[in-house]
Amino acid sequence: MNRILLVDDHAVLRAGLRLLLDSQPDLQVIGEAEDVQTALNQARTLQPDLILLDLSLTGGSGLSAIPAFQKAAPRARILVLTMHDDEGYVRQALATGAHGYVLKRAADTELIAAIRAVLRGELYIHPALTRQLLEGILPQPPSVSPWESLSDREREVLLLVARGYTAAEIANQLSLSPKTVETYRTRGMEKLGLRSRAALVQYALDHHLLTAN
Repeated sequence: MNRILLVDDHAVLRAGLRLLLDSQPDLQVIGEAEDVQTALNQARTLQPDLILLDLSLTGGSGLSAIPAFQKAAPRARILVLTMHDDEGYVRQALATGAHGYVLKRAADTELIAAIRAVLRGELYIHPALTRQLLEGILPQPPSVSPWESLSDREREVLLLVARGYTAAEIANQLSLSPKTVETYRTRGMEKLGLRSRAALVQYALDHHLLTAN
């Protein structure tokens, strides 16, 4: 039987959590507290296997108290259960000794899975927050300029337009129909945010796109 200490300043939530956890054959709530000092005292006395810890508590921050909980109950695993879905809180909680981080909006089944994972010695992070953390770690693709976002054909048509060729001349040069040329021109201009040929010519000059043939 895994013994759990509930630490949350909302009595209704604690009551709901107790009912949920006590309904599991392998979990038992052995104590609950609404403030940091009471929770620390219970942790020392009860020596739970897991502390389910909210970050916002009466009389103090659960986040800053994590090291104290580690000292009070060295064998206890600490699973943060909070409404804060910011990756900064996740990083700080894990850095100070928490073993998992789950959001209060999680389904009952997810919370039970998180508790069991942490009790097995695993690290658990709510899936949405995992994505946030990975986005902060993984290299981001290089930014693409508007001109580079155009297709090869769109760039080809726009450069010819900027050089003064008519749609018929471009169509003949590229073996396209005038209507197809107009489609490429319109689509390319929209992607660049340009509204006239004069604006296109200026854009091409500013970006050194017009070179001598």
